[in-house]
Amino acid sequence: MIEVRGVCFRYGSAPVLRDVGITARDGKVLGLLGPNGSGKTTLLRTLYGSLRPESGTVSIDDDDVARLSTRELARRIAVVVQEHGGDLPVTVADLVLLGRTPHRGSFAQTTADDLDIAADALERVGAIHLAGRPFAGLSGGERQRVLVARALAQAAGHLLLDEPTNHLDVRYQHEVLDLVRGLGTTVVVVLHDLNLAAVYCDEVVLLEDGQVRAAGTPDEVLVPDILEPVYEVRVRRVEIEGGFQLAFRPRTGTGPAWAPHAGAAADLPRGRG
Repeated sequence: MIEVRGVCFRYGSAPVLRDVGITARDGKVLGLLGPNGSGKTTLLRTLYGSLRPESGTVSIDDDDVARLSTRELARRIAVVVQEHGGDLPVTVADLVLLGRTPHRGSFAQTTADDLDIAADALERVGAIHLAGRPFAGLSGGERQRVLVARALAQAAGHLLLDEPTNHLDVRYQHEVLDLVRGLGTTVVVVLHDLNLAAVYCDEVVLLEDGQVRAAGTPDEVLVPDILEPVYEVRVRRVEIEGGFQLAFRPRTGTGPAWAPHAGAAADLPRGRG
């Protein structure tokens, strides 16, 4: 479990996070939502120690993240970020094996166990056939699968992802999130697409101007009364069998007819089970 209590953070004189508190529960998927500039990625970075808050605490399984060594933190939390060097001259197998680094000494050789764990991770994400290929030559969806495999090879109990569906088409958006949801680990994921959050998240936190505006299940948070003042658009919620979809339009003007959030699939999976 990851707990955030009273976290504040600023870049220079500009406050970015203001007294934020969230809880990512064991084995559940928690979505961080909000408009651009609301503090989602900054909050995620405080969770894995890349940024240190000026006040408040971040703890993982009751241990203060600020007191954990880099190696110990890497054994507890695996991270998949957007800014990954897609042109790295490494094979998929070598990239996934980097996930074993926190469990080896600085100059230790790769062991048979490391190879087995990396292969198993690639199997779990359906990418074992890519092992010998250059990472730079993969499609966006394939890269995301490989990065998740590297996180699995890290054998951490918590997985953090920053917009893992960015630049992916509808098919790969759903494949990647379905994969992540099926891992059974504690997941915190930054998402822009609210319809994807409705399908794949157990709980969501809605941020605005660095503050938590709402938190709860998607059914509780993703409602027009909460979303409209935050996103400054009109929202219609359409109930479907086993779930719901959201449609959006401008508050004023002659905008288009009601349409799903950009990137949402027309045939969303029914429910979150």
